Amino acid sequence: MAAVSQKFTMKSSISLLLLLLLAAFTCGLARGEDSEAEELQVETLVKPETCSVLSTMGDTLRIHYTGKLMDGKVIDSSLSLDPLVVELGKRTVIAGLEQSLVGVCEGQKIKATIPSHLAYGKKGYPPTIPGDADLEFEVEVVPLTQQTSWQKVVNDVSPLVCLALVPTLLGLVGLYLYKKANAEKASKKKAKDKKSKKK
Repeated sequence: MAAVSQKFTMKSSISLLLLLLLAAFTCGLARGEDSEAEELQVETLVKPETCSVLSTMGDTLRIHYTGKLMDGKVIDSSLSLDPLVVELGKRTVIAGLEQSLVGVCEGQKIKATIPSHLAYGKKGYPPTIPGDADLEFEVEVVPLTQQTSWQKVVNDVSPLVCLALVPTLLGLVGLYLYKKANAEKASKKKAKDKKSKKK
């Protein structure tokens, strides 16, 4: 009887586990559908005939833009000002706008629909932009300046140097403290030895 109830318990546990896995998988699929709707969408409005040089991280763009809420209310524009200077990778603009500017060429016009998590998030930017607001930007790339090979080396190497520098500095500080602690012990030991010799 105990063996039968143990088999029943194992079978019911396995069934329960399979149902939980199926539920988790189904929820994951549902979330995947939601997240697809929340991804950055970039539409090309105007593309020049010759578009051989595409922007990459590190390039500098001058752009004219108009930013709107999804209901059409304009929140910001550079059309009456000088073009905005954006250096890709420096986070001078919201993440969604920066991502939409990778792979564009001079003279290209795009429309970027930016989900809130790539814009101002839950807090928004009161009073102009409410929390969890998706944004729409129409952008024209005026000039595009590609980074030089020297700038590329500096941009690629400097983060690695910084990463290597932190553990190196910590190691040097640790070595200094270790030597200092040993030197103090040695000087105290010598002082004790001198006292014992005097006696």
